[in-house]
Amino acid sequence: MTSSPIRPSAGPETPGPGPAGTGLTVDELAARTGLTVRTLRFYSSKGLLPPPVLGPRRVGRYGAEHLARLSLIGELQRQGLTLAAIERYLEQLPADITPEDLSLHRALVATWMPDTAERIPRGRVQSLAGRTLSEHDLDRLAAMGALDRTDDPEELLVNPAMLPLGVRLLDVPIPLETLLATREIVLKHTRAVARELHRLFREQVWRPYVEGEPAPEEVARMRALSQDIQPAVVQALVTAFQRSLREELRASATASGGRGPGDTGPDSAPPGDRGPA
Repeated sequence: MTSSPIRPSAGPETPGPGPAGTGLTVDELAARTGLTVRTLRFYSSKGLLPPPVLGPRRVGRYGAEHLARLSLIGELQRQGLTLAAIERYLEQLPADITPEDLSLHRALVATWMPDTAERIPRGRVQSLAGRTLSEHDLDRLAAMGALDRTDDPEELLVNPAMLPLGVRLLDVPIPLETLLATREIVLKHTRAVARELHRLFREQVWRPYVEGEPAPEEVARMRALSQDIQPAVVQALVTAFQRSLREELRASATASGGRGPGDTGPDSAPPGDRGPA
């Protein structure tokens, strides 16, 4: 059985239709992501998608984790990774990874790719977002680089890699300028890392390999293997970022007498010490 290409969902990692708190049925998940039910079940059989939670009448319900994982899979496939490579990448992720962490993985994966944008009807954008988008929401999403307006008020130019995170940030009670500065910092440094790693691989691995005059089939094999390196590097980058962030939070908490940002009392634990590392 062959799979259909994964079209990454641009919606936020929140359950959609159905009774409150019950998540999505497989049909609703298919409509939300643009995939077929057959494809979703195929990915479940391959272990790419976690099993749903069984609700009343043993109807499977899909939630935030499933939407986030499908979005990540979509970004990896858009880079040309095979299903086997995607499966190996997902196997390395922690079993208890959160939708937020999956969103971070997806955002960092997207920085390795050329910017892409799709013209999408406004109604479809709201369906993908899982919420009604006001004019103010659209302005904020445009400022974050998630979309742009077009000459047609009923069509938007959407960056599918940035829309999910942009929607999640709409209700964050911090100034828009702070969000923009945060995004610029992340993009600046991840692109710098990508350039340096690409240069390192080209100069110390690929160039010496080619200069050794390998057979054509060996060159093709080397190119295929290099595709598998990229998701491993992305995961290492995410892990390093999370570790560095925890260290910064711990240092900040220590400098402020054990109280991190947002703590309101002496019994509040520093953010970096809440929960397992």
